Amino acid sequence: MRASKASTIWVTSMYNQESSLSKKILITVVGPTAVGKTALSIKLANYFECPILSADSRQFFKEMSIGTAKPTPKELAQAEHHFVDFLSVKDEYSAGKFERDCLEKLDEIFEEKDVAILSGGSGLYVNAVLLGFDDLPKAPEIRNELMSKLDLQGLPALFEQLKALDPSKASRVDPNNMQRVVRALEVCLATGKPYSSFTSSAKKKRPFTPVVIGLTMDRSVLYDRINSRVDQMVDQGLVEEVKNLLDKKNLNALNTVGYKELFDHFDGKKSLEASIDEIKQSTRRFAKRQMTWFKRMDGINWFDPLNGRKIIDHIESEINE
Repeated sequence: MRASKASTIWVTSMYNQESSLSKKILITVVGPTAVGKTALSIKLANYFECPILSADSRQFFKEMSIGTAKPTPKELAQAEHHFVDFLSVKDEYSAGKFERDCLEKLDEIFEEKDVAILSGGSGLYVNAVLLGFDDLPKAPEIRNELMSKLDLQGLPALFEQLKALDPSKASRVDPNNMQRVVRALEVCLATGKPYSSFTSSAKKKRPFTPVVIGLTMDRSVLYDRINSRVDQMVDQGLVEEVKNLLDKKNLNALNTVGYKELFDHFDGKKSLEASIDEIKQSTRRFAKRQMTWFKRMDGINWFDPLNGRKIIDHIESEINE
């Protein structure tokens, strides 16, 4: 395969796009926010001449661009992308639906390509594609009771209940994500078992071989990158983007770092400066939770995002194994 201009930092790949492999490869790029997943994925996509499937659950939404650090139009033009800007914030979507949609798209891609890239920081959605989920029971009556408790006692009380019933799930869920906290509790109370016990412990059969690349860097460097990125978002118009979504602020998609803090500002609860500082703090905490999630996943090979040569060497060794 010939290397593209976007990947001249690497030597020519041993991988031959012209001859079909005996196996299909899903290169999966994971890691915390701001670590450099988008830039690396585009370079890999150009190098292996293959598309990118986004596993960032907030970049799905058309109305949310600046605050989700969505790839820019220029970046989107550098490689074929899927699952970016394909939903409205009004649409209901889940990891289960993403699993189905992503596998269908991969079936299409693998008819012509031997390699595809899955990239994102939403661990639940990455797991949905790589591992799959068992069917989770629904209990509307229990959910209604939980919603009543939410109104009376607030989300922190529900999160504390989840910590008691399923510490493993609680450690991996955003305590401010009402939908996921309530859903996990619904399953726990309906079955008498932890929600985490219903995720597949054994990987489901997939028509591809995953090669999982984890990106990491020194925490202080990552946190500096996060702070700088938030400042850049503000310069790019984040405040105006959030202002335009005020009438939709109660939608689950907008219960998201970078948006909910500014909703508080527009509600008169805090100054703009305080809200921006809170976005930085919340994003750093989010990055820490992401790393906790990915560190628990099996089969991840960790690299500094600048070690492009080592990443390519590893992927090609897996391809040619």
